[in-house]
Amino acid sequence: MPASITIANLSWATPDGRTLFSDLDLSFGAERVGLVGRNGVGKTTLLKIVSGELLARSGSVAVSGKVGVLRQAVQVRAGETIADLFGVRAALDLLARAAAGAASAEDLAQADWTLDARMAAALSRVGLEADQDTQIAALSGGQRTRAALAALVFAEPDFLLLDEPTNNLDRDGRDAVLDLLANWCAGAIVVSHDRALLETMDAIVELTSLGAKRYGGNWSAYRARKALELAAAEHDLAEAEKRVADADRRAQARAERQEQRDRAGKKKAMRGDMPRILLGGMKNIAENTSGKCSRLAEKQRAEALADVEESRARVEVLSPLSVTVPSTELAASKQVLRIDDVIVGYDGGAPVLCDFSLAITGPERVAIVGPNGSGKTTLLSIISGRMLPWRGRVRVMVERVMLDQHVSLLEPALSILESFKRINPEADENACRASLARFMFRADAALQGVGTLSGGQLLRAGLACVLGSARPPELLILDEPTNHLDIDSIEAVEAGLRAYDGALLVVSHDATFLENIGIERVVDLSRVAPNS
Repeated sequence: MPASITIANLSWATPDGRTLFSDLDLSFGAERVGLVGRNGVGKTTLLKIVSGELLARSGSVAVSGKVGVLRQAVQVRAGETIADLFGVRAALDLLARAAAGAASAEDLAQADWTLDARMAAALSRVGLEADQDTQIAALSGGQRTRAALAALVFAEPDFLLLDEPTNNLDRDGRDAVLDLLANWCAGAIVVSHDRALLETMDAIVELTSLGAKRYGGNWSAYRARKALELAAAEHDLAEAEKRVADADRRAQARAERQEQRDRAGKKKAMRGDMPRILLGGMKNIAENTSGKCSRLAEKQRAEALADVEESRARVEVLSPLSVTVPSTELAASKQVLRIDDVIVGYDGGAPVLCDFSLAITGPERVAIVGPNGSGKTTLLSIISGRMLPWRGRVRVMVERVMLDQHVSLLEPALSILESFKRINPEADENACRASLARFMFRADAALQGVGTLSGGQLLRAGLACVLGSARPPELLILDEPTNHLDIDSIEAVEAGLRAYDGALLVVSHDATFLENIGIERVVDLSRVAPNS
């Protein structure tokens, strides 16, 4: 029987009663499907239901075949090695006994003599150089993701369920994942905002507040179709609004005609040349006719208004986010940052950066790139003041704000609105609301607790609080800003950063993102790291 995943009438709500999706019907076969949608619509939840980590409260999920799951964060147990991650420790111990001549005949019969080669092949497919005894805790976040993905490939599942597989990966790692999926012949459901990765998909499934919709083809085909749908939705909205206006005009015209008839009837009654019983009958007929016309008009208007709301909801879902940013008024000649001959590392270890220098003047846009472990986060730590260099000097001459991957600028106990007011105490209520609305935190959404937000929502809230101020900081430092954002939000952030006129320092592996925000200079730490 061919491997398949069938979802029927699936509904799910959060513990606080918010519906994520309702009556969802989807099916997947031996194909690569990208699962996209804005932050908070339930993409990760859907993967957890399919994998069995969560139980469906309504509807059903039928899985035929073996499923392998890659979560956003790879959990590490104390002392865990590559062999443990692959689940082959016992099999490797058997091979070791065989090599030492201590294996029984039964052991030899059970030995998997291809194990080492298959493990090496799986690690090679994701571009990871590591042996079976490598400690997972010793790997960087990106290397852990590669190791977990290699373990999935090694298990030969019928379906891969991947949740943001290129997060935290350097460029080589991203390329390895792209190559892996481009040549994957079994099934795969991939939650991702990585536009290059989505170009390798056979189909795109979009989750929205309106449900799920499947699009054949890759990311480019999906975007082209979405553009057509947006144009159609905007046309439908304009037509629905026109019908409401027409209904209002017709109702007004009927009211005016009725008023004229009422005045004429009163004049006849005042002349006294018509029997009273006839006048009463005419009055009843007029009232009945007027009542029927009014009810008809109200029904037509109500139907038109319902069409308006439906069309507006479609436009809301289909429309990209838009972001505007106030000016920093940073002068082109103003020195922003200067780092001179810095040596820095961690206690008890070798230097991470050695004799490193960097200068930024005016509204420059600088990207910091390099493989995992080359010192990108360390560099941001000394610029932000969280670490002190062993030697050398770091000077920041302007106001700076750093948004790290955990958005530690925000306090989990506060709401988004309270966070905005704390960071921007001069802003009044209307200014706060307007700034947050530009980042899709409208009305009650602005009252959500920071501690309840998804990763993408958290970064979006951080950007709203920083870029939404009356005068944003002159230096904005971003550490992997696209890691947890949905694609619509990424495009909105790209638009906002293009409008930002301060100095920008960005650590990112997302080449498309860097190109879209107009990066002018790239600093590759692989060329300056001590071990290069």
